[in-house]
Amino acid sequence: MAILVTGAAGFIGSAVVKRLLESGESVVGLDNHNAYYDPSLKEARLSRLSTYSCYEHLRVDVADREAMKAIFTRYAFKRVIHLAAQVGVRYSIENPAAYIDSNLVGFANILEGCRQQAIEHLVYASSSSVYGANEQMPFSTHHTVDHPISLYAATKKANEAMAHTYSHLYGIPTTGLRFFTVYGPWGRPDMALFKFTQAILAGEAIPVYHFGQHRRDFTYIDDIVEGIIRVLEKPAQSNPQWSGLAPDPATSKAPWRLYNIGNQQPIVLMDYIAALENALGITANKQLLPMQPGDIPDTYADVEDLVEQFGYQPATRVEDGVAEFVRWYRNFYRV
Repeated sequence: MAILVTGAAGFIGSAVVKRLLESGESVVGLDNHNAYYDPSLKEARLSRLSTYSCYEHLRVDVADREAMKAIFTRYAFKRVIHLAAQVGVRYSIENPAAYIDSNLVGFANILEGCRQQAIEHLVYASSSSVYGANEQMPFSTHHTVDHPISLYAATKKANEAMAHTYSHLYGIPTTGLRFFTVYGPWGRPDMALFKFTQAILAGEAIPVYHFGQHRRDFTYIDDIVEGIIRVLEKPAQSNPQWSGLAPDPATSKAPWRLYNIGNQQPIVLMDYIAALENALGITANKQLLPMQPGDIPDTYADVEDLVEQFGYQPATRVEDGVAEFVRWYRNFYRV
């Protein structure tokens, strides 16, 4: 029985698949290979998996209902890691339909497949974006998240609600992981670290929004992968103390849970840029700009539940993680 990983050609997905294969698991990976960013990077990520005989890759869109139904009929999955999604806050302002199709229709197809097979555990990607207009820091899964400020965030919040319904009705253990600004080697070209590195090496100015005062809980890719694997091995369980009179937003009487995965050490954007400048040995030309629509000023993860229940907390220092990214970038692009 294999593990299904969706978004397997993506930044996080390919790293998760590699980790699972290294541990001896059989994996079926799925990705639609869209052109939101350079598809050749996705192909390069997949090339790292080509030597493993227990890996099968499918080029399928999770929004294709019939194709997804056929996949769940064909394979016997014991667990599912759902990472496929249309990502990006600003792109959701320009192209909302892509988020409806991938993040809502696609997620519904995953839930239906899990119901069809009665899988042991569904772990899926949520986002720190769901905290939206909430200003209570650090962000806790025990806070309510009723005011998303981008469609991307709204679809991720919807995923959590959809998962709860399936956990409640069909007893499917589901765990949502709210990722906080993931970065590192093989990262996404639409993310700040990638764009800043590319611009600095080209001698171009970098746009620094919110005048550099954003604080982000930057989380290194290896820390994210470790968190996913640990959570996957422990299916969500019901909370017997849960009460509808004082509902806990992170747990339920159903086998449904939410966790943050973040470094729990928010970094001011200008300090993040300084770490990049140090790794590159180049001072950036910074263009200071106001905050963009849909952006959250600060993110700060409370990960105490992750520590308590899984004995794990992300701990990679930004200086070390950025340096690793720069080493990868220079080697991959022969800069």
